[in-house]
Amino acid sequence: MDYAKMIDHTLLKPEASKEQIRKLCQEAEKYGFHSVCVNSSYVYFCAQLLKDTDVKVCTVIGFPLGAASTAAKAAEARAAVDDGAEELDMVIHVGMIKSGDWDYVKQDIASVVEAAGGKALVKVILETCLLTDEEKEKACLICKEAGADFVKTSTGFSTGGATEEDVALMRKTVGADMGVKASGGIRSIEDAQRMVQAGADRLGTSSGIAIAEAAGKEEA
Repeated sequence: MDYAKMIDHTLLKPEASKEQIRKLCQEAEKYGFHSVCVNSSYVYFCAQLLKDTDVKVCTVIGFPLGAASTAAKAAEARAAVDDGAEELDMVIHVGMIKSGDWDYVKQDIASVVEAAGGKALVKVILETCLLTDEEKEKACLICKEAGADFVKTSTGFSTGGATEEDVALMRKTVGADMGVKASGGIRSIEDAQRMVQAGADRLGTSSGIAIAEAAGKEEA
């Protein structure tokens, strides 16, 4: 299995410098990762660096809390697409889930999908560590109804990351025709293998090099 092609090579720390982002892009090209995942201010920079490669530019929307207004999320999404983003990882509004305002949650997601305009995939970060299993299931179905392309476990900035149980629940809920991205705490080839076996078809990690190199050794 080509784990590299499943990896969104990620650097979202607030202190990330342009040189670190440049290095991230170089690593993604070298190892053949699916994308780099960066904060939206770096999208244009990455798009220019990667324009002659197969590596896509992914960014985050409403990150890391998901509590920005719908208008702000949609504006951020439109700007990111204009700058060259091909994938948008938006954070769901957890507070509105807890409030039971599912109409808000659905419209929030749909607004970003509309802003993407078919030019970028939309992945919705559920922040599973903050949700009950019932909320996770309903959130997955709402994401599907709103036209998102993927559901994603975590930001990596909350109280927990991806678990096999959550990935399996998400895969079971959305079925085979929607993507599931595991993110948060995936640091080894063993972690990656567990997530893929549970149903993930994309991995968000800052440990992509270690995973890709370990996978290469296993195949050798």
